Amino acid sequence: MQLRPRQAWRALVPVVCLVAGFGFAASAHDSRGTDLRPPGTTNLTDLVTSAEARVRGLDAQYAGLRRQVTAATRLAGRGDGAVARLQAKAAPLRGPGGLTALHGPGLIVVLDDAGPSAAAAATAAGVDPNQLVVHQSDLQAVVNALWAGGAEAMTIAGQRVIATSAVRCVGNTLLLNGEVFSPPFRVAAIGPSRTMTSALDQSPGVKLFQQAAGYYGLGFTVEPTDVAVPAYAGSITLQYAREAK
Repeated sequence: MQLRPRQAWRALVPVVCLVAGFGFAASAHDSRGTDLRPPGTTNLTDLVTSAEARVRGLDAQYAGLRRQVTAATRLAGRGDGAVARLQAKAAPLRGPGGLTALHGPGLIVVLDDAGPSAAAAATAAGVDPNQLVVHQSDLQAVVNALWAGGAEAMTIAGQRVIATSAVRCVGNTLLLNGEVFSPPFRVAAIGPSRTMTSALDQSPGVKLFQQAAGYYGLGFTVEPTDVAVPAYAGSITLQYAREAK
C-alpha cells in the first residue's frame, strides 16, 4: 500500500515533533536553565568595554580610599611622636620611589603604528603585517635608553613608571599598571635632553625601530619640552608567583 503525499506528511509530523522534543530536552539539560549563547558572551567588544568600565570604577574607588588613608596618616603623625618619626624617615624615599609629582625639562618620544595608507601599501607589497605595528621590544628599547641617558622620572601613556612597572604588550596594545592602552604610545621623561637623545641614537633597538619607521611608515618622534609627571597612584607591594601547595 502506497501512502498519498498528504497521508505521508501527516505520518511525518509526529516524528518531527518527537525529534524536536528530544533536541529541546538536550539543550535544557546542557544549559541547566541558562542561555546557551547569552548576548554578553557573543559580543567581545561589549565584554571588553564593560570590563574597562568596571576597572575605571574600581580605580576611582581606590583613589578615594587612598585619599582617606593619606589624610588619616597625616592626622596620626600630628598626634603620635613615633608615627611622626617614621613619616619623617620615609619622606626622603617618596621621590625616588615615584610617589611624588614632578615637573621639569625633558623629552617626549611618541611611537605609533603605520597609518592606513602606509599599511595598505606595505601589505600590497607583501610586507609582514607584524612589521607595521609597535612591539613590546620597541617600547622597552626607548624606555631603557631614556633611563640610561639620565631620566629622573618617566610616564608611558600618562602612567607613572616606577621600579616595579613592567612594559608588556598583547598584540598592539600595552598593559601597564593594570590598564590597557592603544597606540600611539607617548613616553615622557624628565632629565637632560641632550644626554637622553644621545642614548636614543646609540640604542640598537631604537635604531631598528627608526629604520622600520622609515621603511614602513611607522611613527617615531622625539621632542624636547617641559614634562610633568604625576605621582604613582598604584600599589607598591611587590607581587610575585608562589609555589602551589
